[in-house]
Amino acid sequence: MGTVTPFPIGGKPTQVAFDRLELTRILDLYGRMVAAGHWKDYAMDLGKDAAVFAAFRRAAERPEFRIEKRPALRGRQGMWALIGEQGAVLKRGHELGPVLAPVERRLMKLVD
Repeated sequence: MGTVTPFPIGGKPTQVAFDRLELTRILDLYGRMVAAGHWKDYAMDLGKDAAVFAAFRRAAERPEFRIEKRPALRGRQGMWALIGEQGAVLKRGHELGPVLAPVERRLMKLVD
């Protein structure tokens, strides 16, 4: 009939991705920022070393914020990073919630 190719087991994953709870939390924040009229677009990049969620004020400019997940940094600085428009790391940590806190505070100022 044909050749049976074994399913690859083990080894390093070929792609980093957000799990369901992480993506739900990020998209919830994105939805609230859209409702406040601040963000208009987003992009995701699921690469070999990192998963990145970028939020844009307008589609034709640099992202206002990037949320990066880098599992290689899990044991050191933390795998989560919030990066600003100029490329500076605004917050880094082991948990997603505290890393999103500066954006949450900005949302509270926008709504008030």
